[in-house]
Amino acid sequence: MNLDFTALDTSVYVFIGTLLIGLALAAFLAVAALATLALAGTGQFLWFLLRSALGALVDGINFAWERVVHQAGNVEIPGELQAMTGSLVRQPNTLH
Repeated sequence: MNLDFTALDTSVYVFIGTLLIGLALAAFLAVAALATLALAGTGQFLWFLLRSALGALVDGINFAWERVVHQAGNVEIPGELQAMTGSLVRQPNTLH
């Protein structure tokens, strides 16, 4: 069976062309939507990893600081701390 395209009217060609262009646009939109979903999922996953890593870092710093403060509270300093007086303390200028 041979198809004779010469018997088709111009409006049929326009209709088929419109359907093909619509199909191409729909395919493009589908690919763009899937790419957007993939990029959004990847971005959300990377944000989750960054948030988890920073949270773990802050928790580690807080834990270490708590241990340092606890250790410093247990240290006994021999002798009394005396007030510092001398050349490092600025004296008021009374020569005016």
